[in-house]
Amino acid sequence: MTVEIERLPSPETGRLPSLAWLPRFHAWIDVAVVIAVLVTTNLIAHFTTAWASIATVPIAACVLVAMMRRRGMRWSELGLSPRHWKRGTLYSVAAVGLVLTVVAIGIALPFTRQFFLSERYATISGALVASMIIIPLQTVIPEELAFRGVLHGTLERVWGARGVFAAGSLLFGLWHVASSFGLTAGNAGLSAFLGAGLLAQIAGIVGAVIATAGAGFVFTWLRRRSGSILAPIALHWSLNGAGALAAALVWHATLN
Repeated sequence: MTVEIERLPSPETGRLPSLAWLPRFHAWIDVAVVIAVLVTTNLIAHFTTAWASIATVPIAACVLVAMMRRRGMRWSELGLSPRHWKRGTLYSVAAVGLVLTVVAIGIALPFTRQFFLSERYATISGALVASMIIIPLQTVIPEELAFRGVLHGTLERVWGARGVFAAGSLLFGLWHVASSFGLTAGNAGLSAFLGAGLLAQIAGIVGAVIATAGAGFVFTWLRRRSGSILAPIALHWSLNGAGALAAALVWHATLN
């Protein structure tokens, strides 16, 4: 006869030992696994091949969603519940409108216009392809699924709202370290402001981490406020996509 040792009564109390800690332990394991996958994904995407940089983040995001669904995470915990789509859409429209207004003001003012001079978007056609295809499919949607979807859900199970805002925002900022290595060299405004060399590069990376961590905080607020990842996806896309289009327009106006 097989005896299940873990269910035997305690000799001291005569009662079954409590397993109330087990779900929380599993939640901690989920957080650790998600972070490990994100770190590995970031390294592969930025320090291997060009094809890996294109496909790794979208694939990893889909794997994380499937994995957490299998672990019992609800669609609402992932920000993907249909019942929140309407509210998410309303917040999306407001977020996009605000960003477009700010970007328009930014390229209209001479002092801030120089910060849009990014060599990555020197042509309008290239900026259109980037903003409408590459940015949403390769960056925005996968990152939001991973961070405001899966990571948000796992962190909330362990630490609640404060943990999601603090740890989630910090991790999102650190996620952008590798992509910020050439930030100052490729942006005329930042190069003029920070200069060149190693210290300028470090300052650019630190600034990028702080800025993206702050953006992550806002994305998280939208996610919690609307209950859907539609709103942070819209804000994230409008920041990156509108920024790319604005950079192309500024380059075009400067050259002409």
